[in-house]
Amino acid sequence: MIPYGRQDITQADIDAVIDVLQSDFLTQGPQIPRFEETVASYCGTRHAVAVNSATSALHIACLALGLGPGDWLWTTPITFVASANCGLYCGAGVDFVDIDPRTYNLCPDALERKLVAAERDGRLPKVVVAVHLCGQACDMAAIHALAIRYGFRVIEDASHAIGGKYRGEPIGNCRFSDVTVFSFHPVKVITTAEGGMALTNDPELAEKMALLRSHGITRDLTRMTHEPDGPWYYQQIDLGYNYRMTDLQAALGISQMTRLHDYVCRRTELARRYDTLLADLPLSTPWQHPDSKSSWHLYVIRLQIEEQGGAGIAHRQVFQSLREQGIGVSLHYIPVHTQPYYQRQGFSTGDYPEAERYYAGAISLPIFQTMCEAQQDTVVAALHTALAI
Repeated sequence: MIPYGRQDITQADIDAVIDVLQSDFLTQGPQIPRFEETVASYCGTRHAVAVNSATSALHIACLALGLGPGDWLWTTPITFVASANCGLYCGAGVDFVDIDPRTYNLCPDALERKLVAAERDGRLPKVVVAVHLCGQACDMAAIHALAIRYGFRVIEDASHAIGGKYRGEPIGNCRFSDVTVFSFHPVKVITTAEGGMALTNDPELAEKMALLRSHGITRDLTRMTHEPDGPWYYQQIDLGYNYRMTDLQAALGISQMTRLHDYVCRRTELARRYDTLLADLPLSTPWQHPDSKSSWHLYVIRLQIEEQGGAGIAHRQVFQSLREQGIGVSLHYIPVHTQPYYQRQGFSTGDYPEAERYYAGAISLPIFQTMCEAQQDTVVAALHTALAI
């Protein structure tokens, strides 16, 4: 089976982890701040807070921005459920904005229309989570302009996008947002096995997120309510969580970062080769906005098949055929508003038509940095076979 994505672990990565295993620190040691500094420096941002998953990073980012009961978080329906769930974790309401049919990212025009109506109804969002699907940045300048006009805060869910660029600058610099979140899951561009990170240029947000990732506990004398009882003393000054990354994970991340540029270059080569190899097939290849340089976490095609025998049948047949031929295709993502949990919150099929049209024909083809051209040729041949059914 050729997987849709997979990690690349080298001897240098293994040696970095072994060094930590043989050190005095396995969990909260010097590798975590080193990893934070490495990523922050790469992205050109001031602060980074490493955590145990991108979901945790989204949660503490929302909390640091003051999201709570009575507030609204808006995001795209085409994302993993964590981009929406983080709002519910804070007690806020969640709503969605339909996608741009070309980029599959949150559509700024649809966002503006929804904001106009929300302002009239007194239901403006406090936070908008802009998801950089597949590694391509949203139109962040447009979203930022709307944030200034309507007074909401912006989180970039860049779980797919480390190594990508927007307007010639690294995604993660927070030029158009309050916080950017990365994921380091094994299928992402770089990995820490599990892990995530929140980046910001705001020192207060960084301090708040660092506090929340570790039970809300501080040893900072300036933040305590009274003089410490002794050198052992700490205080819990907020309700936080155990969202900490380990030194083992951070060491792996530092080692992986040395190859990030090469990884993105290879993924870009594979994406361009797919564009050429698939040009004559009845499908759409990914459209790239001229302001964006994707990290190519995913390569998503959309089938252009006249459906027969009911909606979704051909899509399902092509998907199943590819799996049967040993191609580990996937689908990113099922629109969040169609999930049973969210339908119990009042959402219905038909609410976000562009997202649903995307879902009806999308397939994620294998792409990963160690993929060879022979494997890619196998994927393309299997797709030819599947489309001939």
